[in-house]
Amino acid sequence: MGRPRNFEADTVVARAMEAFWTNGYAGTSPADLAEATGVAKGSLYNAFGSKRELFGKALDHYSRAGAELTEECLDRPGTARERIRAYLVLLVDADLDGPVRRGCLAVNTALELGGQDEEATRAVRRMEERTIELLTARIERGRRDGDVAPGVDAKAQARFLMNTIAGLRVMTKTLDRADLYGIIDTALACL
Repeated sequence: MGRPRNFEADTVVARAMEAFWTNGYAGTSPADLAEATGVAKGSLYNAFGSKRELFGKALDHYSRAGAELTEECLDRPGTARERIRAYLVLLVDADLDGPVRRGCLAVNTALELGGQDEEATRAVRRMEERTIELLTARIERGRRDGDVAPGVDAKAQARFLMNTIAGLRVMTKTLDRADLYGIIDTALACL
């Protein structure tokens, strides 16, 4: 019989997520994960199987947290344009105000592993689809409320905004706040 775990799995996954987010999948070594989580490499692998399995759990954790944040932000009072702008500004500000400009874990994963790692590609696609669903629902609500023109294709606009989000998350690594806010305002001119 092995020793009982003396760590909380969700906390370890959250800390591993931070390491992967900052350094990328390939750039995060088992030693980095042990340091980030405070759990010895052997215990990590006993609990989570492999670096790749832990990465999958980190992506799932990121996905859940992101969907909750998106839904909460879009559901606040205001017009569709106001709420979507607030959401995009929140994402940009979080990227710019962090200790390092690391962008978005999902976008970074798509750039690093997309098309090469089937599981990672599917995980990123699920995150994109959930964000598109939430944006579509908010735009449709705006049409019902009269603050979005009736002819706006909610799904097409949501896909465009998802593309804008991905671009913003990459560009936060190099552009300044004013330029990024300008991109947000241009993207929202279609609403």
